[in-house]
Amino acid sequence: MITNPQSRTNIHEIADGIYRINTPVDFPDGNGFCFNQYLVLDDEPLLFHTGPRKMFPLVREAMAAVMPVERLRYAALSHFEADECGALDLWLAAAPDAVPVCSRIAAMVSVSDMVDRAPRALADREPLSLGRHTLQWLDTPHVPHGWDCGLMMDATTGTFFCGDLFTQPGHGDEPLTEGDILGPSEAFRQPMDYFAHAPQTGATLARLAELKPTTLACMHGSAWRGDGGVLLRQLAEAISSKG
Repeated sequence: MITNPQSRTNIHEIADGIYRINTPVDFPDGNGFCFNQYLVLDDEPLLFHTGPRKMFPLVREAMAAVMPVERLRYAALSHFEADECGALDLWLAAAPDAVPVCSRIAAMVSVSDMVDRAPRALADREPLSLGRHTLQWLDTPHVPHGWDCGLMMDATTGTFFCGDLFTQPGHGDEPLTEGDILGPSEAFRQPMDYFAHAPQTGATLARLAELKPTTLACMHGSAWRGDGGVLLRQLAEAISSKG
């Protein structure tokens, strides 16, 4: 469903109760890109990534198409960066009961100082119940980048909120694909590598593969459905072999 015909912002359900909010953009060189946020619609709704501050009106409009914005309970971020949390204070103003969700490191070094509402700082493997869905926080320092980085897994639907992993070029026109995303994401990564390449990168990806997700909620590009454990191991091999 397109919620803004000018920006082409759209919202689609990619798993039971999980919606991708997608805004495509065009760069001056003619290349396309997109920014995604994911809404878990539940008793206590959660938005994974707030989007950049300037995109707040578009993302808010998309959310309003499926639920009252003021119902939002959690605004989660993988790490402290504009597209993850640029609009955080605007969401907290729009939803009076909402609180940030982040890693303990993010809370300590950034989030607690940047917004007035105390964050819900989650420890590694800590669960967060939303109602029907229970999300688990996973610390992933420096994977793909950021000391404070973490990701979330929904055991209820097998959806892995994988942040910047598998970043794809283009507008992400398919909300959910079963096609190849590793090839395009690796081709995109090589010219301007966004991975920190920490010593534990391979081990962290192997640990994530053990979760055996069946849906990958990618922040840039299409969400993906399939054997996520296999794909995460393939990513680890690609990172290791190509650097």
